[in-house]
Amino acid sequence: MVSKINRKAPTKTTKPSPKTGRRGRLKSSPSPVKSISAYASSVDRSIRRCLLKFFTCLAVINTPKRRKKGFRRLPRPHDGETASTQPGRPRRDALPPPSVPGRITIVLDLDETLVHSRVGVPPDRYDFVVHPSIEGLEMTFYVLKRPGVDELLRAASESFEVVIYTAGLKEYASLVIDQLDPGGGMVTHRLYRDSCLEEEGGKMVKDLSSLGRNLDRVVIVDDNPVSYSLQKENAIPVASFVDDPRDKELVRLMQFFDVAHRFEDMREAVAFYLSEQIKE
Repeated sequence: MVSKINRKAPTKTTKPSPKTGRRGRLKSSPSPVKSISAYASSVDRSIRRCLLKFFTCLAVINTPKRRKKGFRRLPRPHDGETASTQPGRPRRDALPPPSVPGRITIVLDLDETLVHSRVGVPPDRYDFVVHPSIEGLEMTFYVLKRPGVDELLRAASESFEVVIYTAGLKEYASLVIDQLDPGGGMVTHRLYRDSCLEEEGGKMVKDLSSLGRNLDRVVIVDDNPVSYSLQKENAIPVASFVDDPRDKELVRLMQFFDVAHRFEDMREAVAFYLSEQIKE
């Protein structure tokens, strides 16, 4: 009797490896512990590369400049200075050198300090009209001079360098100043909105350090505290002018002219003048 031989069929067929000719084995999934270890090793290498770049940068900064070839890092502007290429910032030394070195510079705001202007329906009282062209549109401004402005400008021009510094556009403000100083002999310099610093919210700040004058010889007169927020100790605040014919702010301001020449530092002169005004 012939017995049958049962042959067991293989459960899975494996193909020989094309390189070795050996039969390959199924790859098992990597251990979670090994995956975490590999990830940690990768992070460690990344941190090492970052630290290497950081210390290399420090070495470049602290390395003395070479005498011959090579590059050097340019220093950043000091606090209070502005780079001339920085957009939205006035250039350093906005004014030319003073004609009389050491002379006191009085910086006067324009709108609501020396005059009040309005557009639209002509008001009951105004002194002159200007027609600036702004962005291609001609506009009409009715301008009322503050009481005492003519006397103030004449008196100031005799002893001070007079600068009108306004946040208004040049197209408008230049025409108003022409009316206040028709002969051009009282106002030494004019600065407009493009010389102001524009802060958050569109607020315009007048940085006196950009004028090219020693701050101990500069006084600013303005109705807006934001304008002189960088140099408050140099500022004489005045009430805003609209149309009060009995306004005496500029008449009182002329009292400062006598005080100013008794001090070398205008910040001390301003402090003394304001303290005397409080007593009155």
